[in-house]
Amino acid sequence: MSCPAMDRKNRYRNVLWVLFLGLTLGMSVEALAASDAWAIEDASARARLPDLQIIPAADAATPAENSGHKPDTHWYRSHGNHGSTRFSSLKEIHRNNVSGLKKAWVYHSGDGVGNIQCNPIAVDGILYMPTVGHCIVAVDGTHGKEQWRFKPEGQPAFRGLTYWNHAPDGQPRLLFNAGEWLYMLDPRNGKPITSFGKQGRARTGHFRVAPAVHNTLILLSGYEGDAFALDLETGQERWRFHTRPRAGEYGHETWSQVEAGANDWSGTALDSSRGIFYLTTGSPKPNFIGNSHRGDNLFSNCVIALDATSGKRLWHFQEISHDIWDLDLPAPPVLVSVHRGNELVDAVATVSKMGNTLLLDRTSGQPLFPFRRKKAPVSRLNGEETAPYQPALQRPQPFARPLFGMDQITRISPEAHQAVLDQLHPSEAGASANMGWFEPFEAGKPTAFFGIHGGAEWSGAAFDPSTGFLYVTSNELPWFPTVSRLPLKFTKSAAHSLPGRKIYEKHCMACHGHSGEGSGVHPPLIRIGQRMTRKDIQSLLATGRNLMPAASGLDDAMTHSLLDYLLFEPSVQEETPSPETTAPRYTYNGYPKLLDHEGYPGCQPPWGTLNCVDLNRGILRWQVPLGEHEILTQRGHSITGTENFGGATVTAGGLVFAAGTRDLKIRAFDAVTGEELWSHRLPFGGYAPPTTYEALGKQYIVIPATGGGKLGGRQGDAYVAFALDTVVR
Repeated sequence: MSCPAMDRKNRYRNVLWVLFLGLTLGMSVEALAASDAWAIEDASARARLPDLQIIPAADAATPAENSGHKPDTHWYRSHGNHGSTRFSSLKEIHRNNVSGLKKAWVYHSGDGVGNIQCNPIAVDGILYMPTVGHCIVAVDGTHGKEQWRFKPEGQPAFRGLTYWNHAPDGQPRLLFNAGEWLYMLDPRNGKPITSFGKQGRARTGHFRVAPAVHNTLILLSGYEGDAFALDLETGQERWRFHTRPRAGEYGHETWSQVEAGANDWSGTALDSSRGIFYLTTGSPKPNFIGNSHRGDNLFSNCVIALDATSGKRLWHFQEISHDIWDLDLPAPPVLVSVHRGNELVDAVATVSKMGNTLLLDRTSGQPLFPFRRKKAPVSRLNGEETAPYQPALQRPQPFARPLFGMDQITRISPEAHQAVLDQLHPSEAGASANMGWFEPFEAGKPTAFFGIHGGAEWSGAAFDPSTGFLYVTSNELPWFPTVSRLPLKFTKSAAHSLPGRKIYEKHCMACHGHSGEGSGVHPPLIRIGQRMTRKDIQSLLATGRNLMPAASGLDDAMTHSLLDYLLFEPSVQEETPSPETTAPRYTYNGYPKLLDHEGYPGCQPPWGTLNCVDLNRGILRWQVPLGEHEILTQRGHSITGTENFGGATVTAGGLVFAAGTRDLKIRAFDAVTGEELWSHRLPFGGYAPPTTYEALGKQYIVIPATGGGKLGGRQGDAYVAFALDTVVR
């Protein structure tokens, strides 16, 4: 968290701390500068630090601009509005009649199968949404009939789009990303607004989230980093904020080497009246290996507030410093108003993979509850330096378990427990895995921890302004990655003559590097044969997984040639320099989950939850399982919840709607108690938040149901809408 005056104070304090540390260790400043950069981190220095570090709650908070809630029935931006609250004041569907909710219509795009992660928007009874065949369509919200279709260059509206109707000329605009372009269409007919940019589009680089509009500026944040603004009429760039600071910019000194990450893929929020643009950022990259970018790594893992007109940083708040665990801030910031004593104040709330809720004053960035940090362990890798403190929040109460340990191992059956125990402790010689609170990585040993898929994920939270309650879906399952030391010289040059090398260069190199060393979020392929069989790799190429799409355009011969290349064992040369004085190189084995013998999560349930956080008091009001493994229920187990990627939507009818579970259901819950009141099985997984809207006086709930994505499964092309007393069409 930072403002200009505090920044100067913090810099001065940090300089004094470094000098103090050097004197405490009996080292001069010159000796500190010349000390070995690649040794194992000194645990004794960390041990002398205080156990806790507290950022105090703000003495004063920003008074709310509006004491009453303004009704909001349109859904003009993905996540509902510029505040990303996913709240609707519609209440035709409520607690007492939701059990009568029926399928109203199903729209099939008919252009293939795929995975939709975009929350659709609805204005005046018309839906605007992407298709699996990479088109944008307008659909009549009363019966699901397509009105127009537009096909851009690239996949459109991956995680959001925006309808804007406040332009001086009165012409509405539909804004969305596709590939490296921002498109602007006339929502009335789907035609490009040719006066914008180059025939209706402007090149931006990759971004994935819904644009925001402030006066004459379109505000964006990039999947490859940075936040920036374009002119609403011309498409010309007006300002840019570097989320990975460049030389001479504030924060550059927090990286030993600026690499990748600190990007935004979930969404943004805009306080229009104050002119403040908010975004959240992911971890620094590569994951699990931080020795090449030591330091706090601003502005990764941050909530950032920017002046919407100029792009100037107003403040930032970093949850995790030097994140080596892929524990991003993955969710859109949400603009909230909460009671603090007898005063209603304006804040911004962000949920994290750790299960934390960062509740920050909207104009200063100071926390509304004391923010507690605990002393963290030192690194076990040559050249790595972990951050001295990491978050250990008490208020608001976390909605996910922060720590995986032996007491968390699944007990759904003796066989399941033993299967996980065998992975953690395979022999009497001692445990093979490390685990613990912010446990760092150790070469050659797996580390078990929660969080890579959340806690919270990209869909984030929904907020009810009438109660001050925040609703967030969450995952709880352990992960099991291993970091390994690489020889200093490692080459696959002998394999470059293989036919599969050309196929690798065309289909794989852009993500996985010249020789399979990996880059950013893309795991290394070096020695992949030691962790995956040929059949496993062939299956992965056919289906895709997580960020990796299915490999298209490969026939059987090309696939086998590629496999020959990937499984070729590279030659290595032993290190000659001392590992303590030479920059070490590491790799990792991808993103394995810690599972039992049947493929269920290796921890005790619940594995997926829906949570209600009271932001006024900072307490977790209720938590219920989200999703069901029906086989386990039939065996007599309580509902376990499942891994989920959907997100919640809340309405004035006292209902919370959520899908995204492995059992393919959309559900409605009582917003006060968490009781499940209704459910309906979708044709495919619904991996985006639901939208609610009104058309011809009737309230509808609609959700994309296409399957695929991080949970895999069958894929389709459907959107499904529900309403009361409606005959299926």
